[in-house]
This record gives sequence, C-alpha cells and structure tokens, in this order.
Amino acid sequence: MPNTPQSFFWYELMTTDLDAAEAFYTAVVGWRAEPFDKTPGMPRYVIVNAGNRGVGGLMNLPEEARKMGMPPAWIGYIHSRDVDASVASLTKAGGIVHRAPADIPSVGRFAVVADPQGAVFMLLQPDGPDQPAVPLDTLGHVGWHELYATDWQKALDFYSGQFGWGKDEQFDMGQMGIYQLFNAGAGMIGGMMNKPEQMPAPAWQFYFNVAAIDAAAKRVTDHGGKVLMGPMEVPGGQWIVQCEDPQGAHFALLAPVR
Repeated sequence: MPNTPQSFFWYELMTTDLDAAEAFYTAVVGWRAEPFDKTPGMPRYVIVNAGNRGVGGLMNLPEEARKMGMPPAWIGYIHSRDVDASVASLTKAGGIVHRAPADIPSVGRFAVVADPQGAVFMLLQPDGPDQPAVPLDTLGHVGWHELYATDWQKALDFYSGQFGWGKDEQFDMGQMGIYQLFNAGAGMIGGMMNKPEQMPAPAWQFYFNVAAIDAAAKRVTDHGGKVLMGPMEVPGGQWIVQCEDPQGAHFALLAPVR
C-alpha cells in the first residue's frame, strides 16, 4: 500500500469527433477549453479547465483503438510517483496491462491498465512537482467516481492495496445490491457496486459538477446528447443524471440540492 493514498486527478475523453465533443461539453459542463501544443508532432489535444486549472483533456480515438472496436469513452488517470513500480505491483495483484509504461514528452510517464475485473484506467507520473489537488466540489471538476464491478468487495480490496483507498459507509439498494462508498484519505471520493446484467463489462463512470441539474440535463438533450437515467436525488443532498454524449461516450452530472 502507498504511504499516501493516490487518487484520480485527470480525466480524458477519447472520441470520434473532437470538434463536436469540444462544443458539446463546453456547452453542457461549462468548461473553458484550450489547445495543448507543447508536444510537436503529437495528435491534437484539447485541455478543459475547471476553476483556474486543467482537469482533463479531449482527443480523437487513436487509430489502433478504433481498429480494436473501442467506443468513445471517458478514462481516468490515477496519480503515480513511479509508473513502472505501480505497473509491476498491479500486475502482481492480478491487474491487466493494456499499454506498457511509456513517456509523453513534456507531460510525464503513463500506462494503460485495468483492474483484475477489467475496468480500464490509466496511471500517470507527471513531470515536474506535484500540484495541490483541485477541490472535488469545483464546478466542472469530477465530484464523484463510480465503479461498476463484477465483485465490488474484491475490487475494493484491489484498489485499497494498490492506492490506499479506504472503505467508508455503504447503502443497501435492495435488488441492486450494496453501494459501497470509498475514500482516498480524507473525505469520500466515490462508490462501488456490482454492475447490472445488461452492462457488458466493468467500468468507471465520472460525475462532473454542475450548478443545477435540471438546466444541465436540458443542455445535454438540447446539444444532441441523451439522458439515460434521472435526474434523481441521492443521499448526501445531491442530484445526479447519467448521460451519453452525441458520439456515444457515457458520463454523468452532479449538482447540489437547492
């Protein structure tokens, strides 16, 4: 287990239409987007900002991913102080390596991996000094991380062992099973549950903070996206809505009850 819990700190959309995705999410979430141009010869990459900081990026699906049939999707990056050591530890614990550690010039060292049940995420060892975490309640930032697993207990054991996450409260959702909250040190950052049968594979879902849920849900449909579930109120004084963007990537929105 790491001495200090490590969490998600960057979120990346791989899409089939970068221009359309940029227009959609800036309208729906309210991000300020800017091009990332520090790496000559690299594919186009758009940084999205929450508050005064970049919190994620948008890019076109790489050709090799398209050929493998990967759909548009959001993927989260977990911070690592040593990607190679993290990958070795993950592999020993039954995790999956989809892309071995490699360097991104001017950015850091990364790897594409999955937990033992197949939920994909990335590891990133950034260049330069660590920056303070962006507060989870910042508008536009991810305020909640949700894992749909085949066995949430084993998933929590894995993430606890690799990244120091802790078990928190849990809720009995009846036929939907247990919803287990988890933390990465101080404060809850997400929940885990066993995935519904109709969901093809385990996956992470990310909830972006917005000011008001009904207005945000309307922006989703007004700009060509779909509302898949909600809006609905959840424990903790919040509203959520689960959505799909026009290219088919799943995401969710989170707002306080007013």
